[in-house]
Amino acid sequence: MNVYAKRRAALLARMQVQGGGVAIIPTAPEVMRNADADYPYRHDSYFYYLTGFTEPEATLVLVAGTKQQAILFCREKNMEREIWDGYRYGPAAAKEEFGFDAAHAIDQIDVELPKLMTNMPTLFYALGSDAKLDARIQNWLSGVRAQIRAGISAPAAAMDVRVLLNEMRLIKDADEIAIMQRAATISAHAHTRAMRCAKAGLREYHLDAELLHEFRRHGSQFPAYGSIVATGANACVLHYRAGNTELRDGDLVLIDAGCELDSYASDITRTFPVNGKFSGPQKTLYEIVLAAQQSAIAATKPGLRFIDGHDAAVKVLSQGMLDTGLLDKNKVGTLDDVLAKGDYRHFYMHRTGHWLGMDVHDVGDYRDAAPASEEKPWRTLEAGMVLTIEPGIYVRPTEGVPEEFWNIGIRIEDDALVTADGCRLLTHEAPKTVAEIEAVMRDR
Repeated sequence: MNVYAKRRAALLARMQVQGGGVAIIPTAPEVMRNADADYPYRHDSYFYYLTGFTEPEATLVLVAGTKQQAILFCREKNMEREIWDGYRYGPAAAKEEFGFDAAHAIDQIDVELPKLMTNMPTLFYALGSDAKLDARIQNWLSGVRAQIRAGISAPAAAMDVRVLLNEMRLIKDADEIAIMQRAATISAHAHTRAMRCAKAGLREYHLDAELLHEFRRHGSQFPAYGSIVATGANACVLHYRAGNTELRDGDLVLIDAGCELDSYASDITRTFPVNGKFSGPQKTLYEIVLAAQQSAIAATKPGLRFIDGHDAAVKVLSQGMLDTGLLDKNKVGTLDDVLAKGDYRHFYMHRTGHWLGMDVHDVGDYRDAAPASEEKPWRTLEAGMVLTIEPGIYVRPTEGVPEEFWNIGIRIEDDALVTADGCRLLTHEAPKTVAEIEAVMRDR
């Protein structure tokens, strides 16, 4: 049984626990960019997780009843379209290649789905995610309900299938971890390449091109997200995209970029000096962020909560802000005061990490279930989870803040796999310490 068939079997088992029913999981639609040009196609993550099938116009249907079935609806073979658009499996080949119990042409779905829904207790699908899908499902249900006098019943309940799938996707299996490690390694090498290529006079888009080159030449299909390449004051804009700002001697460059490999994302941030040598103020803030990350890494292990890494990083960052004068002790008080009031948010306004997987901000709850009357507790980390660890400091020109720190933006981000006794950084090959970064840049 291939890995996708195992996942389908696992989802079917979870559906049976809920009383059984039918799950409908479509892939993503193609989207027009302009005129007759499409955006590069990327399949739906949930669909791919269960199928490994990358063609558009496809839907997976899982039947959890007296007989369990995995059925694919996909495009038929069409030699004329294959001349223009490339190879299509067609239902027969897809069934054999991907291990489905049955496969039909996608244009038969309106005929087949009402049959599969008949006498099923529950309908599992992504409720409210797609108005067109909602409308089609209502039509299929109407077709089943019209047969009520013949003793046929339609599903009486609906459940969001993502609730079941999110829990499955949160814990990575060995195949996923292997792909994510490879993606992380490619991305680490891309960051190293950018450091070696950087010099005054280049522009942000030049470094973006170096990242893309390294991603593609090692087999990555896409960037996992729009790369952030921010020099100088641009590094204080959290979601800045690579633009045309010129790299200047004495400035830092913040790069937040990662490749997607076989549908799995990587996510790395490194900050380095254009001229290869950190200035005194740059090094001071960099060492604070690095120490904060190391503290968060130590708090990333089974049994601790997701939030514990963030809390550990914030404590180090806040003390550093007090020590450097970013925060005026006479105005904000002690470290405990800063933590209680959240004064650190002026220079650090985001959380220290997020789940990572098929999506950059991957699925999975950050808090456990709790009664409606109580606050949900933060989730406890388990082996097999993957998350980012990414503290930072961003100093915009502000009255009362030492000018030597103005327009410095620093973030350090790695991808951490939670292991049985701690965590392993998948992205460890990207230079990170001041000494490592300066050594790489001396070799340019």
